[in-house]
Amino acid sequence: MQEKNTNQVRSRNEIFAERTSTKIYLEQPSDDNPYIASAAFCHGYDVSELMAKRSFTDVFYLLFRGELPAPDEVQILQQLMIALINPGPRHPATRAAMNAGIGKTDPAHILPIGAALLGGEYHSGGLVEEAMRFLRKQQNQDAAVCAAAHVESSTPIPGFGAYYGGIDLLANKHAAQLAQLPGAGKALKWGMQLSYALEAKGMGWLMPGVASAVLSDLGFQPKAGVCLYQLMGAPGVVAHGLELANKPITAMPFVSDENYFIER
Repeated sequence: MQEKNTNQVRSRNEIFAERTSTKIYLEQPSDDNPYIASAAFCHGYDVSELMAKRSFTDVFYLLFRGELPAPDEVQILQQLMIALINPGPRHPATRAAMNAGIGKTDPAHILPIGAALLGGEYHSGGLVEEAMRFLRKQQNQDAAVCAAAHVESSTPIPGFGAYYGGIDLLANKHAAQLAQLPGAGKALKWGMQLSYALEAKGMGWLMPGVASAVLSDLGFQPKAGVCLYQLMGAPGVVAHGLELANKPITAMPFVSDENYFIER
C-alpha cells in the first residue's frame, strides 16, 4: 500500500511577472495585425539597417553583449569564429554528426546531435565556463608558477593540457595568431605565458581554452561560454553530417565479419 504524502502544500508567496519581457529584441507590431511584426530591433538597432550596414560578426556580438563591437573586437572575434567553425573529423561531435548523416537520420536532427557533443567535457564547450573563470581568477598570478603548481599536484588546468598524448598543435598555432591581433587582451596573453610554461611537459592550449581566453577578454560571461562554443562549431559539424547524408552506409567503416562471434 502506497504511503500518503504528508508534505503540506504551502503558498509560494512570490509575485510573478504578468508577462515575459526581453531587452534583446523588440518587434514592432503591424497596424493591421498585432501578431505580425512590421519591424524588428536588436538592442535598439533596426535589423534592416544592420542587414545593410553591418557584418554577421557585428550582429553576433551585439546580440549577446548588447552593444556593437569596436573594430579590434570584430577582428579577433571573427578570427576566433573561423578557427572554431569546424571541430574537425576527429572530434566526437563531428563523428556523431557523420554517423547521423550516414544512418539516414532526419537532417533536422544532425545539428542537435552534434551540438550535444560539442557541449561535452571532452575537449569541448563543457570546459569553457570553467576555463573562463580560471583565467579571470589566475591572470594576475605568475603563469610559470601556476603551471608548476598544477603539474606538481597533477591537477588539470581548465582549457590547457595534452591532446592525444601530446600538444594540440593547431590550438597553439591559432592562439599565437590571435595573440598578435590588436584586440588581444589580458586573458589571452596570460594564457600564452602559461602555454609556454607547459610545453616542456608536453602540454599547452586546448581549443576550448583558446575560445575561453578570447571570449573572456571580449566581456562575454562564463555562463554563455558553452553555448557560444556550440554555435561557433555548429557549421562544420552540420557540413560533415550533410556530406554523408546522401551516401550509402558502406561509405563509412563497419565491423568486419571476422570480428563477429555468433552464438548458436
